[in-house]
Amino acid sequence: MVEEREKSGRAVKSLKIGGKEGKMMLEAVLFDMDGVLIDSEPWHLEANRELCAELGFKLRMEEYANFIGKSSSEKWTYFKTKYDLGPTVPELVERENRKNIQMIPDNGEGLIKGVLPLLQTLQERGVGCGVASSSPLAYIEAVLEKYKLYPFFQAVVSGENMAKGKPAPDIFLHTAKLLGAHPEHCVVIEDSEHGVQAAKAGRMKCIGFKNKNSGEQDLSPADLIVDSLEAISFHSLESLLYC
Repeated sequence: MVEEREKSGRAVKSLKIGGKEGKMMLEAVLFDMDGVLIDSEPWHLEANRELCAELGFKLRMEEYANFIGKSSSEKWTYFKTKYDLGPTVPELVERENRKNIQMIPDNGEGLIKGVLPLLQTLQERGVGCGVASSSPLAYIEAVLEKYKLYPFFQAVVSGENMAKGKPAPDIFLHTAKLLGAHPEHCVVIEDSEHGVQAAKAGRMKCIGFKNKNSGEQDLSPADLIVDSLEAISFHSLESLLYC
């Protein structure tokens, strides 16, 4: 049973997972958030452009793209060093976080097509679901509240408190642990190169989602690549475990 609460994330409800011994059961599906649950990369880019302008430099797209899927701390550590910025890294992360939260649409726009039917199917089937995002926890929670997605997730984890961020597998392994799921019985859905690498490093099956707003991402290590979440069925998720 999952009832753990901690800084790196939280289990939202209790869940018991298990299947018949000897059969490969789908125990959990782990979702990245930005670019997978919500099409947030455009407003993230705008928030970063605004903040960089306030700090006195112009954001270069090729540099920004390198940090898609990674934590804000890693990104601002890089920019602070390169541009000799005055604020501390935590202060920079907080300023970006405030801008991102302010930019969440009030009308519910931005939810990735196919997300709700997929989450509803997994809920009906009793499959554990977790959010494993590199974003700060306050922002993750704001998004899940705004889009009313909390009821679908039993674990919510932020990479900001992980010892190693994506492409290290720590965040996915921790989320699986919160759900009581074995890594080999988990499927990760990711839109970034670093996220796919993290899932595979954690011995999990991975679906790469080609989101045009996530930039040029090498998703080739994924076990399955899709252009739409509508292409993902319960059967296709289960089938990945036997690949």
